[in-house]
Amino acid sequence: MPATPAPSRRCVIWFGMPCSMERALLASSGWHLRAVSLSEAGGVGMRSEDIVIGVLDFRTCAAGELASAAEVAVAYRHLPLFALLPALPDESDPQLQHVLSHCRHRFPHPLDHADLLRQLAALQETSAPDASGDALACLMGESSAMLAMRATLRKFAPVDLPVLITGETGTGKEAAAHALHRLSPRSGHPFHAVNCGAIAPTLLQSELFGHERGAFTGATTRRAGLFESAHRGTVFLDEVGDLPMEAQTSLLRVLQEGTVERIGSNQSIHVDVRVLAATHVDLEQAMEQGRFRSDLYYRLNVLRLTMPALRRREGDVELLALHFLHEFRARHLIRARGYTPAARRAMAEFHWPGNVRELLNRVQRAAITTDNELIDCVDLELAAPAETRERLQDARLRDERETLVACLTRSHYNVSACARLMKVSRVTVYRLCRKHHLQLESLR
Repeated sequence: MPATPAPSRRCVIWFGMPCSMERALLASSGWHLRAVSLSEAGGVGMRSEDIVIGVLDFRTCAAGELASAAEVAVAYRHLPLFALLPALPDESDPQLQHVLSHCRHRFPHPLDHADLLRQLAALQETSAPDASGDALACLMGESSAMLAMRATLRKFAPVDLPVLITGETGTGKEAAAHALHRLSPRSGHPFHAVNCGAIAPTLLQSELFGHERGAFTGATTRRAGLFESAHRGTVFLDEVGDLPMEAQTSLLRVLQEGTVERIGSNQSIHVDVRVLAATHVDLEQAMEQGRFRSDLYYRLNVLRLTMPALRRREGDVELLALHFLHEFRARHLIRARGYTPAARRAMAEFHWPGNVRELLNRVQRAAITTDNELIDCVDLELAAPAETRERLQDARLRDERETLVACLTRSHYNVSACARLMKVSRVTVYRLCRKHHLQLESLR
């Protein structure tokens, strides 16, 4: 048989030293990175089928290295070549001008990560169109946790092995499964998902593996199961920890032998599927309690993708909240167009036990119920941020003290008369004086 050609890759040859955030951005965007020093540039090799760009990083470049940079610019002039300059470059340097003359593009300076992503996205569209942008659109985020997760997902997607997706409820496990499928060689074939905890145990076997006519009461026709109908595609088992023991045994046979047996039949049917499974429960603990087969666990846990909780994704809450609101505005006539500063702080401080799903629900509910252009904490049903609460408390204390002093002055510091003016008891007047450190004798 002829050898299968190696798939093309998007590669960045970085002449210099990218920072950790730049490495994470490139990996999460599907770019393979090769960082080399300018002195080693002549020894860089690449595959003919790769899509390659070059980055000349002048931010830490010594003056003596400009000659090497010029050689790089000439040697790699056939590549799309970017010049990454420091904030205040000395562009009067003739050697630097010589280098830049061979660069077709220039990154903005100083470097902006969002601009870097936009540049890479544009290059992907023109030089290597694929489904990665759409596949990862529902897993947006710029936190280090999300960049690392997306980079891991891209590594796992083309490898035809089971993936166990873990994480709290609402973190986007099913969205990750869809992305794994769409970025895999199986993307042109079926993707079937089932929630193992939402189907009655008596029906789950039939749903997954099918049945023959007459196999049980009500089975009037032969039915192909989920695995059979997903042949050459992907099956996603959500909440796999809820699978009953009988179904766990049948799933183990699929993973070990690549076969299924319909209920009421003893004939094995070959199926070619990739299994993705998700759970928010501790499968290790379920094994110890005898609720989950250890051999099945080790078959599923070949590759493990952990979805980060929203509270661990610094900076992503506001990004997602704005995205959800703009999407909702595009579909519905609503007045809300943004958030108050207090609402932004409240969202950043909130624990988000329901993660991204809870954020989406709160944003949509607030967008419908608010009468204002800017959504506030009350609309989101969130407590005011600590800073706002402190300001309100200070304002209340100030108003209370001013009211007390005004009433004492009007009553000539007579406690009974002051109590009548304030419509409170004499005891309350004395208590308020102590609270606000007012000495009646000295005031009189």
